[in-house]
Amino acid sequence: MEESLDSSIMRKEHSYSVYIMASISGVLYIGVTNNLLKRVYEHKNHVLKGFTDRYLCHKLVHFEKYTNISDAISREKQLKRLRREKKEKLICENNPQWNDLASTWFGDVRDPS
Repeated sequence: MEESLDSSIMRKEHSYSVYIMASISGVLYIGVTNNLLKRVYEHKNHVLKGFTDRYLCHKLVHFEKYTNISDAISREKQLKRLRREKKEKLICENNPQWNDLASTWFGDVRDPS
């Protein structure tokens, strides 16, 4: 049986990211998004008013990819419940210097949407 165009569109692969932004002073923000590039741009350029803007959380220090939004939201909630030490350990496993993983993403500052 042939697959209809509508059903193939309905099954389109989606990508979701759980991410951690940090400030220079070490304040952490954990979020989830379906467009990591755009969301990091928004954090770095003060597009989103709120916690990350107030506490200058502009460094992407950790992210994880998921294909299921429920899994991504569950992981975000799990990370938010962790004690500070566990969050730091997670970051240090893959990024021991807490480098900005998005430092080269925006050579010319433009809206990635």
